[in-house]
Amino acid sequence: MSQSLTRILVHLVYSTKDRRQILQQDHWEKLWAYQAGIYQDLESPAIIIGGVADHVHALFNLSKNHSLKTIVEEVKKGSSKWLKTVEGRYSTFHWQAGYGAFSVSASNEQSVRSYIERQAEHHAKQSFEDELRALFTRHNVEFDERYVWN
Repeated sequence: MSQSLTRILVHLVYSTKDRRQILQQDHWEKLWAYQAGIYQDLESPAIIIGGVADHVHALFNLSKNHSLKTIVEEVKKGSSKWLKTVEGRYSTFHWQAGYGAFSVSASNEQSVRSYIERQAEHHAKQSFEDELRALFTRHNVEFDERYVWN
């Protein structure tokens, strides 16, 4: 082929450092929009971003020009810097070092999108830890409980 064409959907999940319940709901929309701009700048347009006080979910189309690692680093670094300018309570804000990234088939795009839209409702019934364990299991990701949470 003379042209490289891709559509690689990624469901990305990452939390605040120590899973602190620090992200206030009145900042969510601005945070998601800011992150969407970073994804766009990295040629990896976000389809949807959402979350709750201690973690974020993003569904995006992975760029053919940038690695997943680079995209995650830039989104987390850029949004952390931005949050620190928003309000004093975020002055020492950090994202946790790790993340979970899961491939999504085109046929499951809408269900993942709906899942991210309903994060607040979902977490009224299930903890972040249980949610992540379920995602690991569903995607056959081996993990060691001793190292996932810190």
